Amino acid sequence: MVQIRDEIASDGAARERLLDTCFGPGRFLKTSQRLREGRLPALALSAEQDGTLVGTVRLWDVETACGRPALLLGPLAVDPALQGQGLGAALMRAAIARAAELGHGAVLLVGDAPYYARFGFAPEKAAGLYMPGPFERERFLGLELKADALAGAEGVLHATGAFEAVPEFAAEAAAQAARRQAA
Repeated sequence: MVQIRDEIASDGAARERLLDTCFGPGRFLKTSQRLREGRLPALALSAEQDGTLVGTVRLWDVETACGRPALLLGPLAVDPALQGQGLGAALMRAAIARAAELGHGAVLLVGDAPYYARFGFAPEKAAGLYMPGPFERERFLGLELKADALAGAEGVLHATGAFEAVPEFAAEAAAQAARRQAA
């Protein structure tokens, strides 16, 4: 039996392995990744089966150029051995429901339009919006959780939300490099 639950810190390594399996190293080159770098997700769910992480979905705080907040969904990944069994859809439904419960007004994503249409995503909802880099217009989709949350929204998305904590060793290494450069 698969359980969908909030992501916990110990899911990190297994999540990254799953994402590597599903998307490969090219996942770091996507424009969506630019909006996630250095940020904490606003919402993160994990799917677990018999103590093994088998699915993940994360949503990130973004804002339109005209100041409209939204969530950017992605990545959504399911263990290849379980794909086609409805786990991705269950993660999507859980993520959308949780986002609505938390009071978010809209969700955006870059993905397969026919797959995401069944959850209410449509390219028209993101028509006035742009990613901060290359993206496929027909794959940029929006879903309003509140009426008219994306009405009139336009411009380039930018990341908002909490920053990831910098590990202590990384902060010290950066400080040492700055001292050497100043000398």
